[in-house]
Amino acid sequence: MARVLGVGGVFFKSDDPEKLGAWYQRWLGVPVEHPYGASLKPGDMPAGGMTVWAPFSASTTYFDPSTRDFMFNLVVDDLDGALAQVAEGGAEVVGEIQEEDYGRFGWFIDPEGNKVELWEPKEGSL
Repeated sequence: MARVLGVGGVFFKSDDPEKLGAWYQRWLGVPVEHPYGASLKPGDMPAGGMTVWAPFSASTTYFDPSTRDFMFNLVVDDLDGALAQVAEGGAEVVGEIQEEDYGRFGWFIDPEGNKVELWEPKEGSL
């Protein structure tokens, strides 16, 4: 049986892909190269990092206050620093930082209204 080995990409529509890519490059260091976006290598993930694929119920409020039907999660090396950077870049930081056994989480709304979850994995927790 053929099986899935990982997530090969996250693709979504944008009102202005170049502008949004430039914002992510400036405020989070995403290595954007237009027109293809950014390639993030598995070897660059910290110990304990992983990619999660998780369908949510259509009635979830987890993506609020965004009105989008999706949310993406980005792994970061410094959650507090990343949240400060995106706030400086004009993003709205939402919710309170949450601490879990497998790391810390924070959220923001990007310039196009997408809710983004930032995850700083706890080393050795997975």
